[in-house]
Amino acid sequence: MTSSLSDVQSPFPEPTTDEAMSGLTAAFDPGRFHDDAMDIVNRLTAYLGDRSVRGLDLIDPAVLLKAARGLMTPERQHVADFDPDRVNQIVNLYAETGIPVHSPGYMGRQFSGVVPLAGLIDLVSSVVNQPSSFYEAGQLPNVAERLMADELNRFIGWDRDRFAMVTTSGGSLANLTALLAARNRAFPQIWTRGAGDTPGPPAIAISEDAHYSVTRAAGVLGIGERQIIRLPADRTGRIRPDLAEPVLEEARERGLRPFCLVASAGTTSMGAFDPLEELADLARRHELWLHVDGAHGASLLLSDRHRDKLRGIEHADSLTWDAHKMLFMPAPCTLLFYRDKTAAHGAFKQRASYVFDEEPDIYSAYDSADKNFECTKRPMIMPLWTVWSVYGQALFAQKIDRLCEMTRQAHRMISAEPDFAVAHEPESNILCFRYLPDGMDPAAAHRLQLEIRNRIRGGGRFFISKVDIHGVAALRVVVMNHLIEADHLAMLIAEIRDIGQQVLRESATARHDQRNGSHS
Repeated sequence: MTSSLSDVQSPFPEPTTDEAMSGLTAAFDPGRFHDDAMDIVNRLTAYLGDRSVRGLDLIDPAVLLKAARGLMTPERQHVADFDPDRVNQIVNLYAETGIPVHSPGYMGRQFSGVVPLAGLIDLVSSVVNQPSSFYEAGQLPNVAERLMADELNRFIGWDRDRFAMVTTSGGSLANLTALLAARNRAFPQIWTRGAGDTPGPPAIAISEDAHYSVTRAAGVLGIGERQIIRLPADRTGRIRPDLAEPVLEEARERGLRPFCLVASAGTTSMGAFDPLEELADLARRHELWLHVDGAHGASLLLSDRHRDKLRGIEHADSLTWDAHKMLFMPAPCTLLFYRDKTAAHGAFKQRASYVFDEEPDIYSAYDSADKNFECTKRPMIMPLWTVWSVYGQALFAQKIDRLCEMTRQAHRMISAEPDFAVAHEPESNILCFRYLPDGMDPAAAHRLQLEIRNRIRGGGRFFISKVDIHGVAALRVVVMNHLIEADHLAMLIAEIRDIGQQVLRESATARHDQRNGSHS
């Protein structure tokens, strides 16, 4: 016999309407929010004020899982009573287990400690919750996006009446979107009929040192590894235009149809800037879309001292620019620029009656959903626009100049150490180097750098990263904190040397014990 839904008894007693509403009302209570917010702001103020040199405290995931589970309410039937101590413990655990991006010991990654005002505006965005792909849902964010586009385009140099900008969630998504626009321009039939009708396999040309998101985007687009044309780079990771031309010609002879050349403005590994003017000429000769992945380095456009590293950017067709890197905003916040705004509409050729207006008006002219992947999109432009509105360009330029200068200082200091070897001269705020004491076996250099990096990370004072350069690991610092001084760099150098010497002694002892064991 089949029971109706009304016959099924819930294992939990139904709360009364008053009980249910009291818990629900309390969770949304503005007064409760005020008290919670003040407690959290006070905790974050202390966090920002901690200038100690500290790195990453890497915790066993099982230990953290147990601690986090212990902070979850056991209540299952009713809305649990608010527990301020539980909230404080969650905030403390969140802050203490994260990378301390505001510490002078943090030199490991390309995301930044944010301008504090940007964090406050991000809180406002979370509370007012205005998804910004459509003007009617996020009026000010869409206007702010247009304003920031105009402000930043002054440094790019495109025709203000023809260019376009959209925000998107990260450089990887921006690169994918730009490649979609480039592919659809070169193969307009591919969106509806697929790649079967293309006259030869579509291909993209990239640097040997391109970010992995570019090759990932190629995979998403159905461009296999064999259709990725790898352009030769010099020892610093910059594309060699003189060697790139014959590689492109050879690819065409193999039947490939390259449609886009991707250049880098600040590679992830060494911060190298490709020669954009020469690559723009190359792209024109081969009728290629020139996309510049400037996720890290495009921000140097704001600096009078460093803008020349992007000479030729005005000739690009599109540009990826991460504000959560060298514009010091909360992640993610990426700006995708197009030289020709009609190309921005070419990435996605869709209509949907529930979101796209059949008759455009003054409001829908500010919509961006037809130009970016996301339908529901955070108003990520608001922290950047607010900080720019309050402080102006100089805040960003001064911090960028400071970071680049301290990286050059690190280069000078490390170059002067006889047991260290720098891998390149820094073009921005990224520097790679190795600890190589006299008599070091070259075959052991790779493992030594890896062990040094891992022990530094476990030590808790500094956080640095590593990268393989020409097959050999190198230590890598990314100077993102303007509070870093020469003394901090000297401390890091000393710690690397101490750890390196310790590793070598342990290795020598192990070899000695192994020999003695084999002799016995």
